Order: sequence, then structure tokens, then C-alpha cells
Amino acid sequence: MRPAPLSAQLAVALPVLGAASLLLAWQFLLPWLGVPAYIVPTPTAIAGVFQKNAALLLDNLRPTLIEALAGFVIGNLAGVLLAVLFVHNRILQAAYFPVVLFFNTIPVLALAPIIVLIFGLGMTPKIVIAAVICFFPTLVNMIRGLDGASDNEHELFRVLSATRWEVFWSLRLPRALPMLFSSLRIASATAVIGAIVGEWIGSDKGLGALIIQASFNYQSDRLYAAIVLSSALSIALFCVVVLVERRIIKY
Repeated sequence: MRPAPLSAQLAVALPVLGAASLLLAWQFLLPWLGVPAYIVPTPTAIAGVFQKNAALLLDNLRPTLIEALAGFVIGNLAGVLLAVLFVHNRILQAAYFPVVLFFNTIPVLALAPIIVLIFGLGMTPKIVIAAVICFFPTLVNMIRGLDGASDNEHELFRVLSATRWEVFWSLRLPRALPMLFSSLRIASATAVIGAIVGEWIGSDKGLGALIIQASFNYQSDRLYAAIVLSSALSIALFCVVVLVERRIIKY
């Protein structure tokens, strides 16, 4: 027997209570257990970093935000366009999809130094790394979504003498939108990861660079503050994708 669905108030209150309980345990239980502050600083210590070093954190947030957004747009746009091309040309899909699959098997930490060597130490390699991480899931899901219509639906459009363009806009694309937005939700987090990984390889600005600097200087509170800020950036991008999805897709 299925449990009854939660009310709207409980659906909001329970995650808040869960997060609050974890923060309280982090604040009081870990110090009581003897965990040193230089390993795991308390939430109040991390909040103090946000208050004291707000300018530094925002200054490093800006390049990471630009890199993540640019990589998100470029990677997903490339994935969508290539998926449309593959769906309408099976020869190209058979020839080049395995090649794309091979490149996706290369770990991003191994690929990142190569991209930095090719594009230099500016913002471009970080954008490329973020785009590469976003690209493949969107490509795969878009191909599945564009091919998701049944044979009967395609037959109906043929009976109605629909053009390929009309089939795409009225049948294929609506079928693919749920799959596309599933990929965009994942990409909202992976784009930030890609930007930070690129900053690890070679950069003196950005949240990734700040994480590396704080680690080398044993500034654990600043390290955790940069991690929290990068997580907040991913959550913000995820929420934007969800809001756009709710406006575009009518269930």
C-alpha cells in the first residue's frame, strides 16, 4: 500500500528541519567529539568568513559564474544541434557517435591539462572544459528524446503530409523536451564542476583557484566557504533550469 503524499507545508518544512538538524550537529556535536577546527570548522566559523571576506569571495565567484554559464550554454547547445543532425542523418550518427562516445570516456582531469595547453591560461579553457562535461549527457538524452515518438505517431504525420520541419517542431521536439530538461538539470551542476576543475589546472582567479590556495595555506574555514559558495552556485543554476522547465513544459 502506497503511503499518503505529504502536504505542501510538510514538503517544505521537512527539508528545512533536516538541514537544521545537520547544521546543529555540525556546530555542537563535532567539537564535542574532539574534531579539530582546522579539519572541520563549524558553520559559524564559515559564516564568519563570508562576513569578513565577502569581497574576496565575490571577486572569485564572478569568473567561475561566467565560465560555468558560458560552458553550460555552449555545451548544451552543441549537444542539441548535434543530436538533431544525428537523428536526421543516420549515416553520420553511425560514423561519428562512437567517436563522441570514445572522447566521453576520457576522464576530465586527464583532458583538462590538454585543453589548457591548447587554449592557454585565460578563461577560454575553463569554458571549454565546462562545455565538454555538459555536452555528452545532453547529446545522448536528446537523441533518445527526438526518437521517442511511436511509429503510429510518425505514420499519422505522414498521412497528414507533414514536412520534416513540421514533424520536428510538432512531434520530435515536444517528445524530447522532458529528456532535454533532465540533462539541463544535471548540466547545471556539472558546468560549475568543469569550471572549477579548469581553475585547478591553471588560474589565479575563481572559486577553484581559491580552493587550491586555501588548501595549500591550511585555511580550512576559507576552503569550506569556497565549497559552500560553489555549491550555492550550482543550486542557483539548477533552480533557474527548473523554473524555465515549468514555464515551457505543460504536463
